[in-house]
Amino acid sequence: MRLDAKIPAGPLPQKWDLHRFETKLVNPANKRKYDIIVVGTGLAGASASASLAELGYNVKTFCIHDSPRRAHSIAAQGGINAATNYPNDGDSIWRLFYDTVKGGDFRSREANVYRLAQVSNAIIDQCVAQGVPFAREYGGLLANRSFGGAQLSRTFYARGQTGQQLLLGAYSALMRQVAAGKVKMFPRREMLDIVVANGQARGIVTRNLVSGELERHAGHAVLLCTGGYGNVYFLSTNAKACNVTATYRAYKRGAFFANPCFTQIHPTCIPVHGTYQSKLTLMSESLRNDGRVWVPKNAGDKRPPSQIPESERDYFLERKYPSFGNLVPRDVASRNSKEQCDQGKGVGATGLAVYLDFADAITRDGRASIEKKYGNLFQMYDKISGQDPYQTPMMIYPAVHYTMGGLWVDYNLMSTLDGLFVLGEANFSDHGANRLGASALMQGLADGYFVIPYTIGGYLAGTRFEAAGTDHAAFGDTERQVRDQVQKLLAVRGKRTVDDFHRRLGLILWDYCGMSRNNAGLEKARTLIQELRAEFWKNVLVPGTEADLNQSLEKAGRVADFLEFGELMVIDALARQESCGGHFNESYQTEENEARRDDANFCHAAAWEFAGDGKDPNFHKEPLVFENVHLTQRSYK
Repeated sequence: MRLDAKIPAGPLPQKWDLHRFETKLVNPANKRKYDIIVVGTGLAGASASASLAELGYNVKTFCIHDSPRRAHSIAAQGGINAATNYPNDGDSIWRLFYDTVKGGDFRSREANVYRLAQVSNAIIDQCVAQGVPFAREYGGLLANRSFGGAQLSRTFYARGQTGQQLLLGAYSALMRQVAAGKVKMFPRREMLDIVVANGQARGIVTRNLVSGELERHAGHAVLLCTGGYGNVYFLSTNAKACNVTATYRAYKRGAFFANPCFTQIHPTCIPVHGTYQSKLTLMSESLRNDGRVWVPKNAGDKRPPSQIPESERDYFLERKYPSFGNLVPRDVASRNSKEQCDQGKGVGATGLAVYLDFADAITRDGRASIEKKYGNLFQMYDKISGQDPYQTPMMIYPAVHYTMGGLWVDYNLMSTLDGLFVLGEANFSDHGANRLGASALMQGLADGYFVIPYTIGGYLAGTRFEAAGTDHAAFGDTERQVRDQVQKLLAVRGKRTVDDFHRRLGLILWDYCGMSRNNAGLEKARTLIQELRAEFWKNVLVPGTEADLNQSLEKAGRVADFLEFGELMVIDALARQESCGGHFNESYQTEENEARRDDANFCHAAAWEFAGDGKDPNFHKEPLVFENVHLTQRSYK
């Protein structure tokens, strides 16, 4: 199958406008004839549901939580990017576009990234109109701060609660449509499969997480807005409910999975502190605006930071990257922190941490100024670590955060499965091999508010639909397959918990497919994952029944998918014999230990097609054509 990205013709700045003009429209009176299924209620899902319902479509929205306000988007802290140039420091749509392409190490699609930059300013206007309380300057203009990978200030923020405030805005818009009767909300539902009828995505099968009942839901199109798969590593900054099940089940139904090995390790997280820790806590990248990252110059120096004089500290990011300093992109900062710890310069009891020090900023700007910007983040750190960051430096270490891989989509956000659209972190399209900080919220809202309302209309207007209600044979077949999977999990009756298998899988991936990889380690990881998966189906213990609230059963289904998906990640990493962004193969690095791309052989998106259980997936590639950006070795020096 040849991948067709459906990138419009014409100059880059005009592609989106021309495409919108040429896209077929659905008559307002006809919109009420179409049923749209939206899975997920984070920023992408909530904004898409609200926008489509406002246009007149009938929307069914499915939430894995008891309320959309609990979506993981709420945990985003630092801000959202836009090219408004309020500070008058040289920003533009083109510069945001270029920074994003460069930050992703030239492994993203030009047209999608430029569109994202184009609509960024409209996102801010939309959110302000919804009442999002962005920080403001003394004169009333919205405030901006700098973020990693940029030499200017373009990040809008609401203290350290930006994701929460943006989600409340989208949630308000969504609930307005619920009250109007245009959105029907289904809370505490987990999508367990896509229903494909006549070659089109025509519905989903869900499990009611309270009653255990399997349910069928039909529609004319399905939107997956289910986030990323970072929890495959077990320890990550993601909420525990985040999983790969929705996108992976869609992959097994015919949607290609692109670049699964592109995972982002965030440099600014609270280090692991115990064997049985269940998740990690993110400290916003915005802290690197005022915090300075350092380690002792001498390996094995275990003195308290207050006893290490300035002359014996190594501000290694400032030393190596004088132009960007502490605000280098996440992949660069993470690898450098790991390098220092590998050399024995790590701090803390484990030696797997570096300092993030605010002493200079407090002396320069005063404590009150720092409290105003980061107060809630400092409180969070104090509660978790028992240390006051106003008095002593934070200790941070890289951790799994975001995933740039996801289901392959074309310019219209449609997957290789007709009628299945994928929005936000669940798709692969905008960030290449590394996401710039504050760009995730931007993409989720861009997809939901400003892209999908146009592109889904083009699909609906140009598609012939045959009858495919919940009584269609495809729904019955899919439900039976889901039920069989549930029964299979319950029937094992082994001796090891689901969490035990998940933790072991996470360690394998962290050790061999984490911040750095090598071919031997990846081959070993694949064997270990296969062995672990075989053991899972022989020895997992899932207590309880299906006809009830059963969180062990929920987790078991997600971990079963992780055990398959983890191998796909490794296969993808082995196939990409280069280093780029978050994918760092130790065999491909420069003399200065930076990622070395191979543009001649790997300037493409790798898209994997499911070939059947126990079979290697089929490989497809979308060549990435750079007509407006010159491919160069990234430098942040």
